[in-house]
Amino acid sequence: MTWLEAADWPTELPGDRFAGLVDRPGILRIPGAHNAMAGLLAKKQGFECLYVSGAAVTASLGIPDVGILSLEELCFFTRSIYRATRLPLLVDADTGYGEVMNVMRTVRELEAAGAAAMQMEDQVLPKKCGHLNGKQLVTTQEMCEKIAAARKARTHLRIVARTDAVANEGLDGGIARARAYIEAGADIAFADGVTEAAGFRRFAAECGGPFMANMTEFGKTPYFTAQEFEEMGCKLVIWPVSSMRVAAKAMERCYAELAEKDTLFGHLDCHSPTPGVTRGPPTSASIGERVTRYRGPRISASLRPGRRKGYGRNPLP
Repeated sequence: MTWLEAADWPTELPGDRFAGLVDRPGILRIPGAHNAMAGLLAKKQGFECLYVSGAAVTASLGIPDVGILSLEELCFFTRSIYRATRLPLLVDADTGYGEVMNVMRTVRELEAAGAAAMQMEDQVLPKKCGHLNGKQLVTTQEMCEKIAAARKARTHLRIVARTDAVANEGLDGGIARARAYIEAGADIAFADGVTEAAGFRRFAAECGGPFMANMTEFGKTPYFTAQEFEEMGCKLVIWPVSSMRVAAKAMERCYAELAEKDTLFGHLDCHSPTPGVTRGPPTSASIGERVTRYRGPRISASLRPGRRKGYGRNPLP
């Protein structure tokens, strides 16, 4: 039914469920879910794991993706999506929300919110989207210390270490960082802004652990299918912001049509017409007829306010 029923909740820890999916043969496909409704729709299509994107969450709040999203806001979205779907969630934690001690707090809060895995990147604040220019990075040592701290704080949460070094330090520099992050304790490596298939093949072969690809739209990475990423050696692929972009486009069209026509009739299939019968927009008379037919559930007279002795007249019709 809903998350209110305890019987619907999985007994295995989220991080362990996530690890089991990664360990299976083939590539793990992880679409982004920018809210709980999107998560439910993705689950309905058979997806077994979801991605909670910092960019999608910030856009949902109407703010830019420059590291100003708070940990509490991220946990709210994580909690609501997990409660609705009960699927393992890979959550984008940006830079870990601070230094070593802050990273440990982030791990504890995300685990409590239901996260299965946490993605952390090696940028300095204010951070930027991985497909933009001008990013600044912390040292490899600083990032390794954050990863070690995250491992010390976790009970089951898996750690995905992201490097943005390809743009600044080249492919070799990015691979060296990814390998160092795996050696420091990260469970999965991730490099953003890779621009060609050969780069993905090298990362997957040389990083020392499972490698994740990012198939975001409008970025530096060419469009590849999950099968193509798998052939390159990638173990996971995310579509982080796709659901939010599609939803935003649909909402834009909705509001434009409503502003122009004062109705959404024909835009939404909400009248369930009889096959072969053409129906126009509902009139006030037809709406009144439907209201008259349905008066709502009948309530026993003994339960209506004011019917019991000493309570006066019933104020309801």
